[in-house]
Order: sequence, then C-alpha cells, then structure tokens
Amino acid sequence: MTPTATANTTLPYRRAGFASVPEMLDYAARGQTGVNFFDPRGRLTATMTWGELRERAHVFARRLIGAGFARGERLLITADTWPGFMVSFFGAQYAGLLPVPVSLPAGLGGKDAYLDQLRRQLAASGAVAALATDELAGYLTTAAEGSAARLVGAMSTFEALPEKPVDLRPWGAGERCYLQFSSGSTRFPLGVDIRQDALMANIAGQIGDHGLAIGPRDHVTSWLPLYHDMGLIGFMLAPMAAQRSIDYLSARDFARRPMQWLSLISQRRSSITYSPSFGYDLTTRRAQTQSLDGLDLSCVRIAGIGGDMIQPSVLARFAARFGPAGFDTGAFMPSYGMAEVCLALSFGRRGDGFHVDTVDRQQLSEDRVARAVAPSESSRAFVLCGLPLPEHPVEIRDEAGAVLPERRVGRIFAKGPSIMAGYFEAPEASAEALKDGWLDTGDLGYWLDGQLVVTGRAKDLIIVNGRNIWPQDIEWSVEELPQLRRGDVCAFSIDAEDGAESIVVVVNAWPAQEEARTALIGAAQQIVKETVGVDCVVQLLSPSIGLPMTSSGKLSRSRARTRYLAGEYANGGRRPVPAAT
Repeated sequence: MTPTATANTTLPYRRAGFASVPEMLDYAARGQTGVNFFDPRGRLTATMTWGELRERAHVFARRLIGAGFARGERLLITADTWPGFMVSFFGAQYAGLLPVPVSLPAGLGGKDAYLDQLRRQLAASGAVAALATDELAGYLTTAAEGSAARLVGAMSTFEALPEKPVDLRPWGAGERCYLQFSSGSTRFPLGVDIRQDALMANIAGQIGDHGLAIGPRDHVTSWLPLYHDMGLIGFMLAPMAAQRSIDYLSARDFARRPMQWLSLISQRRSSITYSPSFGYDLTTRRAQTQSLDGLDLSCVRIAGIGGDMIQPSVLARFAARFGPAGFDTGAFMPSYGMAEVCLALSFGRRGDGFHVDTVDRQQLSEDRVARAVAPSESSRAFVLCGLPLPEHPVEIRDEAGAVLPERRVGRIFAKGPSIMAGYFEAPEASAEALKDGWLDTGDLGYWLDGQLVVTGRAKDLIIVNGRNIWPQDIEWSVEELPQLRRGDVCAFSIDAEDGAESIVVVVNAWPAQEEARTALIGAAQQIVKETVGVDCVVQLLSPSIGLPMTSSGKLSRSRARTRYLAGEYANGGRRPVPAAT
C-alpha cells in the first residue's frame, strides 16, 4: 500500500474559490493527492485519492437516492476516523442529504450516557438514516428505536442497497451543507445549520494569506476527531479545498500513543498540524520518558492551537522539549473560533509564535479591566488569539451593549459571511444567538493592539462577592499538583445557604489511601486559596466515573455542576469537605 502524493504533478493548484463542497471534491479528484490512515504504530492501514473518494461517494449517493431518501433529509453518522465516514459524508453531499456527524462514546461515562446522547441528536436532527462503524452499530440501532430513522446500521447495511442508475442531486451554492452540533449541546442538542456559502467563505479565510496560507507543497497531519469542527473543516474540507494530502491518526490512537502524532509528522514531512492545548501537554508529558532520536520537526511551519482556552505554560513546555528536535516556536499559531462561524474567527500571525498578555488578576476580576503588569502570583496570563478574518467585524460589548475600548473585558460579538444561518429548527435559540446579524459568541474577551484576547465562557464565569473568577484559573493551578494531569479538574459555583455563591472543585483522582486523599484535598484547597483568594469545597472523583465532556471533547462544567448537585459524585469519591473558616 502506497500513501497518496504530497503534490499534484498535472492538476493546477487552486486555493479555494469554490461554490460548494461537491465542486471542491470534483476539482481535487482530478489530481493524485488524497487521504491516508495510520494506526498507532505508524503503519498505513488505508488510503484514498480524492478521485477514489469521489467515485465511492457517487456510488453511496445513488444508493441513498435509489432507496427513496428525499433531498434535504438528514443522515446521522458516527464520525470515526476511517474511510467510511468520508464516503458517507460526501455521498450525502452528492445525494442532497444533510450529513450530521456525531461524536463517539467518551472513554468514560458509560453506555447509557452515550445512548441518551444519540437519542437526543437523532431527535434534534430528525435523521431518517443513521450509519455507524461496525463497533458502534449496536449502540446506534438501540438509540434509533422509536426515532424517525428508517435505515440504521453499519456500512454493510448501506452497501446492501442497490445502486440504481439515478441522477445525482449535489448541493450547490447557497444551499445547505451539513448540521454541526455545537459545543455544550449534548443535553439539549443544537445543530448549527452550516450553509455552503458560509463554509466556503470560512475555508477561504482559513487557507488564505490571512490564515494558514496553504501552498502547493504543504502536507497536513491530524489526530483531531472528525465530529469536531476543527477536525471536520480544518483537517478534511479545508485541505481538500487546496488539493492537499492529509495523514490521519485517530483521536483514540493519539490518546494511547501521543508521540506517534509527532513521529508521523517527522516521517511524512508534514508542514501543518493543529491541536488544543491538552494535546501539546499530553505529548510533552509522554516525551519526558522517551528518546527524541530520529525525530525531526523542522518541517513544521504551522502548529496551530485552538478548540479551547490556550495555556501559555503548556506551549512553552512543548517548545522547550521539542526544540532540540527542530521544532520552531514561531510555528505556533493561536486561533479562535466556534461552530457558529463554521470554524475560525481569528488567526495569529504566521511565523510569529504565541504572545502572552499578563494582567492584574484583581483588577480583571473586580473591574473587568485588563491592566498590564509584570508576571507575579497576583497576575493572570492570556494568549493573544490574533486578528479577525477579513470581512468579519468583531466587537467587544458591555452588558448594556456598548462597544468597549481596548483592554476592557466584555462579550464577544461577530458578524460576516461565515456566520451561521441559525440553529436547525430552533428559532428561539437562533434568535437569542443572532441579534441584528451579529452573533453573540457567549465568550468574554478584550482587544490588545488589534488582536483578540479570549478570557473564557460567560456562562462559566464564577462571581463571588462581586468578583469575577475564571474557572480556568482554579483548574490550571490545581492541575499543577504532581499527581494530577491536564483535564483532571473542574471548577464551578453553586448557591450556598446564605444566598452567596460557593466554589466547588471536582478533582478526577481517588488515591487508594485515606491519608493521601485527605492530603490531596488540603493541597487543592490551599492552591485555590493562594491563586484566587477564596475558600472552596473539593470533591474527589473516581477516575472510573470521569468528568463530563461535551460532544466536541471539551469539559462540561454545567453538566458537572448538575451531577454534583444531584449527588451523583458522592459514591465516586469522598463527600465534599468544606474549607476551614
């Protein structure tokens, strides 16, 4: 088996400028580039040129049309990293169906939680067909009972449909494209109605000179899940719009062997990759006990960061560890976006690495002013997320809707051709998010030298005695304890008996000895007191239960709060121990 070529030898290079996803694939299919799938040991397990994908997608589309599925109906797909997902996604595009990519089961959390998620997503999308990998077909069949889905199963179920000689019905310019469930929408799923024109505008901004500036010799590597907008658009659709080849490692395999991500980049001489902060952190931690002999990362010109709050200390440690292997810190490219703008809203400057703004924590909390100070225990560091895409104005507004000047923290609003049309069949939620053409992102941030600085989600903000406390400040500080890892801590507030807010810190750890558990609780409370100056309740949680995540893999503080208040964590760890007063 031979991987696809890095560059086309005959097809003229074209960077975006297409009207629809089918048109993008039609053009890329004329070349030799495509997609390659690798296992956790770096072995090539499957490969498809874009031309081969197009042929298989056409067959899949004719089967859907021949089976009587109508234009505009929805096909739900469990979005694992395998050729079948791409065949079904693009097949739906050519059949005029709306693909609905959904997440895989979390490593922790249980069958019932995943079945409940699938049921809600099937209902929210009104999917008439649903496809899963062989491993997940049973889950999907169970979840689809009583739903609108008329055909449910693995790829073999769909391949059993006859391929009839029918005309294709591809989506065109300005029409719908797919439904993307947004972050945090697991409990009450909101499908972002992605339109072809909005997607094309966002892809053009991503791969153009303002963003990645993808060229005809670039090669792309990704472990990002394809149900997440960063994986689906950033590392499937956008590279295809530039006729690039993509090397894939599944998210599960990355979690098991994170160094394989970098080994694949080194061996295949990839120039572009991306990860949330936790991916860089996991790789750095694993590399502490591994040799870097033979690893050459000098080929990386873009190491993007996005998908969640960016932790500057994580990036610094990654650069220090892999600098000897040729990694250039200037390759870091912070970015910011969300499904409601398709994917990207801002990018850092290429080759400029990451820049940190250090501000006074107290003034930020009490006055929402980001005053620059020297680093200290009373300061807070934020990574600059770059400049907004061209033709996408962004405003920072206060609670009254007034536009704020530089270094004043407020709510982030955005406008432009990439903004969603709305949430699928959810007019009230759409009206709440879209006001006079402006998208309320739900995020807080401020301006610095024309660049956007994101400080966190407005709904996650903790307010104690009039002070604004960002949960990340608590979580990241507690995660510095040697027995914990990134993602092991969740902070939120609850109403105390006196009507004030009380902070709860859930720690995903359960030491075997009671003395060790008591010590961990005390250490966590001490760090929180030193970091943000408030007392807290610490709840230890058995790793077999795990912290809840959104469908896109982000920590769900709202679900953790709900479970905590319902008493679901009491049996998974020690009951809350109030801080001494």
